[in-house]
Amino acid sequence: MRCLYCGNMESKVVDSRSTEDGTAIRRRRECLNCGKRFTTYEKIESVPIIVIKKDGSRQLYDRDKLQRGIMNACASRPVSMDMVDGILDEIETAIRNSLEREVSSVKIGEMVMERLRLIDEVSYVRFASVYKQFKDIETFRKELEEMSKKL
Repeated sequence: MRCLYCGNMESKVVDSRSTEDGTAIRRRRECLNCGKRFTTYEKIESVPIIVIKKDGSRQLYDRDKLQRGIMNACASRPVSMDMVDGILDEIETAIRNSLEREVSSVKIGEMVMERLRLIDEVSYVRFASVYKQFKDIETFRKELEEMSKKL
């Protein structure tokens, strides 16, 4: 690690500790040449998740966008922000554990619906109605019947 003050490449670690959120390690270093101290941060480099949209286009995974969609489905329902964050964390972990660099928006939608079905049926139906783009009331009724069979 290059010293900020003299440019020397040799330093020693004086102190190491995890950051408050646990996503990085903070290291206090001391230059072996000039003796001045400086701080560095060590962070895990994650591979970005690419989402393949229904039209075939690709874009970076956006947690905030998915969170907004789930929150809209859960509006005025007994679903806490912690539950929504749990859903997002589970989905992101499942995607990263699959070792796939690209995932379809269809797969993500199914993963959300799978989890919402277990938490709140109304939120599930709301999300499914937008996600599956029901064309008419009959298609919507069939989905409700399928959901009833699974319960």
